[in-house]
Amino acid sequence: MDSLSIAPPDAATELRALRRRIIEISAASGEGHIPSAFSILDILWVLYDGILRIDPREPQNEDRDRFILSKGHGCLGLYAILASKGFFPFAALADFAKFNSPFGGHPDSTKLPGVEASTGSLGHGFPMAVGSALGMRIRELRRRVFCLIGDGEANEGSIWEAALLAAHHRLANLVCIVDYNHSTDRALALGDIGSKFAAFGWVVCDVDGHDHAALRRGLALGGADAPLCLVAHTVKGFGCPPMENQPAWHHRSPTQAEMYELVRSLA
Repeated sequence: MDSLSIAPPDAATELRALRRRIIEISAASGEGHIPSAFSILDILWVLYDGILRIDPREPQNEDRDRFILSKGHGCLGLYAILASKGFFPFAALADFAKFNSPFGGHPDSTKLPGVEASTGSLGHGFPMAVGSALGMRIRELRRRVFCLIGDGEANEGSIWEAALLAAHHRLANLVCIVDYNHSTDRALALGDIGSKFAAFGWVVCDVDGHDHAALRRGLALGGADAPLCLVAHTVKGFGCPPMENQPAWHHRSPTQAEMYELVRSLA
């Protein structure tokens, strides 16, 4: 996979601007997981650009789709997308990681519109998504629940317990998106994670996680009598060559000098 996402020109320009903002916010705050945010930025863009049925003017409207970022440390990506879609002003992100700021290092559903679940401890956002999907079906709400997990997060047993429960209840209104950026390979190789979900009774679709057309096709799948797992093959730090697949950048904020270099390198 090369360092350019397969995105329409307008989207590519906007995403580059969002990456710049994320770098600047992290540098100013001294906090944040930039590569994790960049890994999922294309996925989030496509989700909020016509897939999710949610109105930023009424983010708590019952007649909405739900999105849960289970890998909560990638929240800078989510914050940037929510701001770009009008859930709150971009200027508010200047308070990221400050004392009493609603913009913490992990998303908090009690503080921000558009955040459906408070996540951080890996492995618990996905079970909440399963519960939400089951509850929506019981209430006959014809909407979908989308949950994004990391490949490293799939080391947690709660992920597979939840996956088994979702298949048992045939939650066709549930979509699990796996951010498969191979960040966990050095600790525990997951191999063909799609085949694992398939063995648990899920419908599985593999896509390039930076190809917008492929993401749209995969996320639009539905109607089967089973939940959907979208395995999105991504690059950690995508779009910023000095960060791509560099573990040293996992949880590190750039200095001012590094910030300028990183911004200049953006694809």
